[in-house]
Amino acid sequence: MTTASILLAAGLGKRMHSSLPKMLHPLLGKPLVLHSLEAVSGIADLPPVLVVGHGAEAVQQVVGAAFAGQVRFVLQEQQLGTGHAVLQARALLEGQADQVLVTFADMPLLRSVTLQQLVLRQQQEGSVLTMTSVVGDAPRGFGRVVRGENGRVLAIVEEAVATPEQLAIREYNASAYVIRADWMWEHLSQLKASPKGEYYLTDLVGMAVAEGLPVGSFVLPDAVEGLGINDRVDLADCEKALRRRINAEWMRAGVTMLDPDSTTVESDVTIAEDTVLFPNTYLRGRTAIGRNCQIGPDTTLTDTVVGENCRIQYSVTEQAVLGNDVSMGPFCHLRPGAVLGDHVHLGNFGEVKDSILGEGTKMGHFSYIGNATIGREVNIGAGTITCNFDGKNKNPTEIGDNTFIGSDTMLVAPLKIGKNAITGAGSVVTRDVPDGTLVMGVPAKPREAKKEE
Repeated sequence: MTTASILLAAGLGKRMHSSLPKMLHPLLGKPLVLHSLEAVSGIADLPPVLVVGHGAEAVQQVVGAAFAGQVRFVLQEQQLGTGHAVLQARALLEGQADQVLVTFADMPLLRSVTLQQLVLRQQQEGSVLTMTSVVGDAPRGFGRVVRGENGRVLAIVEEAVATPEQLAIREYNASAYVIRADWMWEHLSQLKASPKGEYYLTDLVGMAVAEGLPVGSFVLPDAVEGLGINDRVDLADCEKALRRRINAEWMRAGVTMLDPDSTTVESDVTIAEDTVLFPNTYLRGRTAIGRNCQIGPDTTLTDTVVGENCRIQYSVTEQAVLGNDVSMGPFCHLRPGAVLGDHVHLGNFGEVKDSILGEGTKMGHFSYIGNATIGREVNIGAGTITCNFDGKNKNPTEIGDNTFIGSDTMLVAPLKIGKNAITGAGSVVTRDVPDGTLVMGVPAKPREAKKEE
């Protein structure tokens, strides 16, 4: 049986009170629409169809960058309700699939496995339509599921038009459906406008019941998956729920979190076993952390690769690479392009940008290294600065293996310092230094041998 997928992402999102389309508001570092697309990808036999409307061009740009060529778009020019939105995909999908999975982009916590169970339920029961629901005490603006005495679904009544008796119902529509395709396309055009002038997809349930056709229901085993987003309060609730879900998965996989409630791990992050995350740690983007590391407290890593047995505390990294057995902090900053070899140590308040520090190199506190290539076993004294920017260009610095850079050395690039060289404390080095040479002073010059008396 062939399955198609339609994801609705055309809403205005007025309650967000934002110039940013609701579907692009970030949830745990990723736009809402991408969470929902990831959930449906791989379930359908055809590329998902995304119905866009408000902010369509911006939404298409974001989705196109993440799912290049894997998503088809249709435009709902007027927001006339969910039934009208689904109808916009008719030209693309009619006759192409036996059943259609319909989901909403502002329901980002629905899991792929749950949607697969929904599709399977539809196939097993042979219903014309199978819907999802949740049971709880927080309506969140969802429609109410009306059932008959035998427990069969009779209708879904939208909150805006529900009677007081219907508003008291505590089973809510979770807005994910699998519908027999030929029946759906025929009946979408028969929907009647609500008092608000909208065509509700949920009215298909009542139409099926009126025709004596079976309507299946699937109550979500985890009500959290039914959380939807109408405003920023809902967004914060979903962020908290998703963070807890991801943290629980990592802890079960062998990662220790001393305070999960203050630890944030985005969905594309990977962490190896026996790593410990201390409170107020935030792992962002495509950060990957090796085994037996200690990260935090108060540390943020963005798109950073960390080897094994590393210790990072009170620090920030961005697009950096760390080898094994690296220690850094507190209060270090690795900017894009920073690469630390194995056994590198960065003292407190050290900053590295677009530079390579070789194996075993130690960089003292209050130092800045930029646009530099530094060899193995180099000592960089406290207060060292690569003066790499001349007002127009960023200039490189090269330092050879086993060199000793004294405290408060200013390295004025472009500059090459050879192996086993030494700079005296407080030196301003403006010229290349040969291997094994000691320089000192302002400007730094080779030290002269003492004259014998």
